[in-house]
Amino acid sequence: MGTPDFAVASLKAIVENGYNVVGVVTAADKESGRGKKLKFSAVKEFALQQKLHILQPEKFKNIEFLSELSALKANLQVVVAFRMLPEEVWNMPELGTFNLHASLLPQYRGAAPINHAIINGERTTGLTTFFLDKEIDTGRIIDRVKVTIGDEDNFETLHNRMMETGAKLVVETIEKIRIGTITTIDQKELTESVEALHPAPKIFKDFCQINWHKNSKEIHDFIRGLSPYPCSYSYIFTSDDQPILTKIFKSSYDNVEHNSETGKVDTDGKTYIKVAVNDGYVYILELQIPGKKRLLIEDFLRGFHHNILSFS
Repeated sequence: MGTPDFAVASLKAIVENGYNVVGVVTAADKESGRGKKLKFSAVKEFALQQKLHILQPEKFKNIEFLSELSALKANLQVVVAFRMLPEEVWNMPELGTFNLHASLLPQYRGAAPINHAIINGERTTGLTTFFLDKEIDTGRIIDRVKVTIGDEDNFETLHNRMMETGAKLVVETIEKIRIGTITTIDQKELTESVEALHPAPKIFKDFCQINWHKNSKEIHDFIRGLSPYPCSYSYIFTSDDQPILTKIFKSSYDNVEHNSETGKVDTDGKTYIKVAVNDGYVYILELQIPGKKRLLIEDFLRGFHHNILSFS
């Protein structure tokens, strides 16, 4: 059960390791573009290639869907990057239903664990397989694996690395369940030794606006944690134009004393833009303005003929 590319890697690994996939449950097709052509999920695209049986329920409590799912007689259900399931679904197979989550549970429960781990400046994250129960991301842990977050990682690079690591963990978990060698851990046992739990809620557009009043590393981590999707943004203020909505994909930072106001821009007009923050400067390395493609800062400055005053 899954929808995006992150889930495809796990399904591919399951198929390649010879397990009998009796069915694939994924999101309903959506209309896309001006022609409103139907767009399939990444999981459906792969399932079609593999000639797997596909189910696309609009509602999980629909009697026809539950009957069709039950008729498959699956021993085990595997969930990767999918919607919340009702108990009628996750409690159906004899061996249960497990989920792959992109964090070291109980930390970063929620829809966007990879983004939030980078935004919070974590150096380590991981992946967890756990049995589903009535509360989101709280079921008994089957297995976990750590993943290092590098200084140059952004959401995309970490996502892709975790996608492959997660696929291996899914297969290892299936095999442990098949031969009966699993030992599970109640997440309550782990939360007792944790000072604070960091949530990972779904990210909306308002969240993505940069707060230039934070320190330089916090802003840098925020930018890379949202790059390239859903992408952080700010507004360029010039001397003669309306504010320009600007997506910022890449940055660096420097801790240095200065007397500039927060958000004020220093640029040579050719090779760099740096934005003043309370403990130094944030350098904008890659950005995009409406109607233009994503550009390195040198290329952007070559074609941008306005006097940039500040970001806000």
